[in-house]
Amino acid sequence: MRGNWYRRMLLSYFPIFLITVAVLFFIFVIIVSDISYKQTVKADRITTDYVVGRLTSSLKGIEMDVLEEVEKNKRYEDFLNVALTEQDSQIILDVAASIRELASRDSLIESIYIYRIKDRRVLTRSGLMDLETFADRAFVEAALTKLEDRSWSPIRGYREFSTDQEKRVISSYKREPLPFGDDGLVVINLDMYAIERMIRSMNDSEVSFLDVRDASGELLFSTRPSDMPQQGEKNRVVNRVTSEVLGWHFESGLAAGQLFTWVSFISYIWVVLRIATVVAALVYLIFITRKNYQPIRAMVGRIESLRQREDELGLKMDELSLIDRALEDLIQQAADYEKQQRENLLISRRQLFYDLMQGETPDMLRDRLKKLGVQPKEEPLQLAFVLVEISNYPDFRSSFSERDQHTLKFALTNVLQELAQIDGLYGWAEWIAEDRLGMIVGVDPTHESAAQAIRGFADKGKAWVEQHLRFSLRFCAGHVEHEWQRIDRSYKAALDVLQHKLSLGQEAIFLSEDLPQAAERRWHQDVMMISELVRDFRHLDGEWRMRLDQWFERMASDCLKDEDIRMLLQMLIDMLGYELASLSEEIHNYFHGPAMKKLQHDVKKAGTLEQLKSLYSDYLTGLYRLYVAHSETKNHRAMVGELKTYIEENFENPDLSLKHISDRFHISAKYASYLFKEEFNMKFVDFIVQLRMERAQELLAETDKTIQNISTRVGYANSITFGRVFKKIVGVTPGDFRRLRLKPAKSRHSEK
Repeated sequence: MRGNWYRRMLLSYFPIFLITVAVLFFIFVIIVSDISYKQTVKADRITTDYVVGRLTSSLKGIEMDVLEEVEKNKRYEDFLNVALTEQDSQIILDVAASIRELASRDSLIESIYIYRIKDRRVLTRSGLMDLETFADRAFVEAALTKLEDRSWSPIRGYREFSTDQEKRVISSYKREPLPFGDDGLVVINLDMYAIERMIRSMNDSEVSFLDVRDASGELLFSTRPSDMPQQGEKNRVVNRVTSEVLGWHFESGLAAGQLFTWVSFISYIWVVLRIATVVAALVYLIFITRKNYQPIRAMVGRIESLRQREDELGLKMDELSLIDRALEDLIQQAADYEKQQRENLLISRRQLFYDLMQGETPDMLRDRLKKLGVQPKEEPLQLAFVLVEISNYPDFRSSFSERDQHTLKFALTNVLQELAQIDGLYGWAEWIAEDRLGMIVGVDPTHESAAQAIRGFADKGKAWVEQHLRFSLRFCAGHVEHEWQRIDRSYKAALDVLQHKLSLGQEAIFLSEDLPQAAERRWHQDVMMISELVRDFRHLDGEWRMRLDQWFERMASDCLKDEDIRMLLQMLIDMLGYELASLSEEIHNYFHGPAMKKLQHDVKKAGTLEQLKSLYSDYLTGLYRLYVAHSETKNHRAMVGELKTYIEENFENPDLSLKHISDRFHISAKYASYLFKEEFNMKFVDFIVQLRMERAQELLAETDKTIQNISTRVGYANSITFGRVFKKIVGVTPGDFRRLRLKPAKSRHSEK
């Protein structure tokens, strides 16, 4: 190895040394004072202009953002309409939410509110209030007298409520609707403390100071250090900039104003000391270089004794390259080891969790729990296994990207463990399936009810996740055990609870004790109820709906497992298909077409027994309609002919109605109405009225019978109702028809 590091260190110092000497000699002796002062003043001017420009652009940007939102968001214009906001309170909520969002965009904004002139009310981010109760009433009333003023106000005190602490702000207001409306004002308040903080952040008080004064010259605030005297400091002001937006004067100067006088004096002394300094520095460079090289030489020797190798290019490495390579290898090995240890710890925890869940309790369980960092602080505990399942998991997957899903699951694990800890419970959670989290919850043995404590924890967890993570959870807890070795029994009980979620509904948590006592299943009763339902359905008995309700009530009371419920429902469909599918192609397609595919898709997403009941009720109702239509279509034509003949012969009967037809022909009134609509393209009532009016016209034209007598003969109880209907259909009253000697329309009974 080439021992050139000593020479490299020695030679690397000389350029710095020579540059330093040249700078000290030429700058400090000749032009340091004059050039430094001018450059400092110039830099101070640039800094001051930057501060003013930054503040001005911030104010204009805030004003433009607010005005752009007010102009684009039509809810602001709707808010000015008092009647509209009284009808739709959502307008106020939307505008208040927009105000809060605008105020949160920039730290300079203290508050924004809108004053509605018509009813003298003010809307802030806190809500709607009357001007008389608004703490900033004086400013609003003053603004109304100067509507054309577009400048920012002087610094003033602002409070939203009289009980609030007063804050120093500057304000600007604009008329609404923009730009010259007279319906209201939009007021923007900027926090003076935030403005001062922004200005201070852009000014280095150790180098320069900045005084901000109003238009009258009154000092608003200063960045001077507390130990800098105020009197006589105006002589140090080197730059003065005025903000056109605020009307403020920004005066800046150098915090170390006497430095240049002192430097001018010291520069002469430095000339005397220069030569001595150069000689001393040269001697010191040689000495310190040699001294600093010794540890490096020793370090390189130790590294070479451990490893003798050449780099990838076959070239020998110098001292720094060798040290750098050794450090890189050491850091990489340490990082890999730490990562491997962390992964091993997580894997060991998960494996132990699975072993406990499956009933495979390892030896020295307490020591393993302690070593893996999951040892409960208090022993013994009342232990229960809780299954936490993400509800509507397909929606969860479609709503979030894969990366967000992993992040949310990681957050959920930590949140549930922290919530358990807050409630004084022990919690250890691991993901055991894609949509399912397993959690061992421990409750202090002194607690009155472990089940109640677990239920309270689950309620909090469900509420927190729905509020902050935007999805919902389902909790299923097994019974309480007192030994770690028996936690698998609680897991099996929780798994059994999860298999009854359709019957139990969508509460926050189900406990194993919520399930009814296990009883011998009487499957023949379920099969009998299905058979009776199918029989009523096949016989066109509307009682099948009542039997369907009774059957679902029975399944809910028995708290059947989800798989049993779905199997029985499929049995119902299979039995109906066996009885009805071969009757017609339309019914066959209903069992094997889009309607069935939609039912199967919706059933998979159903989460409760009520949802399943609604889905199957809708499906069976559609099937029932098809079956009824098929059954009644067999004698459709003959039935229509008989109905028509009977009505034409008996239309003068005042008791003729759909119920009368239904009883006479043994068909439903609804079906009779359907036949008339289908065959004659008119309602049953309209058909009878048409027959009666045709007969009435004949009697009015061909006989001298009274109108009362004619109305009775055509089926009306009184002449008033008859006259009203006659005029509506014919266009004239019965008396006018006879007086004008109009000819009757060609009637059906005249054709017979």
